[in-house]
Amino acid sequence: MSVNVALIGAGAMGGAIGTRLVETGNSLQVFDLDAEKVAALVAKGARAASSAAEAAAQSDYVITSLNAPRIVDLAVFGENGVAAGAKPGTLIIDMSSIDPDATKELAEKAAAKGLRWVDSPLSGGAPKALTGELTLMAGGTEADVADAHNVLKFVSANYTRMGPVGAGQTTKLINQVLCGLGFLAVAEATQLALDAGVDAAKIPAALKGGRADSAILQEYMPRFVARDYRRTGRIDNMVKDLNGAQDLARRTNTAMPLTAVCAEVHRLLTAAGLGGEDQAALMEYFKGPDTEKFQ
Repeated sequence: MSVNVALIGAGAMGGAIGTRLVETGNSLQVFDLDAEKVAALVAKGARAASSAAEAAAQSDYVITSLNAPRIVDLAVFGENGVAAGAKPGTLIIDMSSIDPDATKELAEKAAAKGLRWVDSPLSGGAPKALTGELTLMAGGTEADVADAHNVLKFVSANYTRMGPVGAGQTTKLINQVLCGLGFLAVAEATQLALDAGVDAAKIPAALKGGRADSAILQEYMPRFVARDYRRTGRIDNMVKDLNGAQDLARRTNTAMPLTAVCAEVHRLLTAAGLGGEDQAALMEYFKGPDTEKFQ
């Protein structure tokens, strides 16, 4: 059964989610400050809204896909925000990747206005959103997480309630620690193979099914070898998430020495001007930048 959804935030991730929702027959109202991003979804069948309030007023569910707690707060509770237009009881599904404690505060503000909240960050990036194969980790009441699945089933293949509000965001930080370390390990191993004269392009097939195998190995080692920097994610977004994981580790007194090293490598690349590049650009840490790649 199709659903009526408002999408607030039509960037790379939000745009892919919106595309999938439209292509699977759902009604989508979209709002973003970038008119070109809105127009791209309108061309696929979405309807443009003049504000987040207008989009929410026409919808039964609201998805937010934004970059920081402050932006989510403004989009939902600011002037002409979601809360100004949403019907009582509307379920807000925040698919942003933000701090768990900030998520709890946002959910409390929503509840005070008669709105429901589920945090459902994701893993798999835009490519998996377009094929409906995202991995989603959700936080909220059992009833609200089940209700959110009426929308999220169109974009996900793996959907798990992790606990109350904030638990989804905590799980996403853990996911990003594993991904960040995985990207760096595969990049480092790729460089060793290249320096040692092994055909690194053969390694994913050679190790397939073994203990070293992973989705990151299969997808990214060929890209590392080819210096294929097509953007499916951003290094500076990984910095944001690793910062969040380190903040959580400080609050829980958890030692995370490998994450610290991984975060510093990502920060170095961001400081070198590569923050907007894909994780594949981690190879630039091991070899000097090929500036032609970024012109």
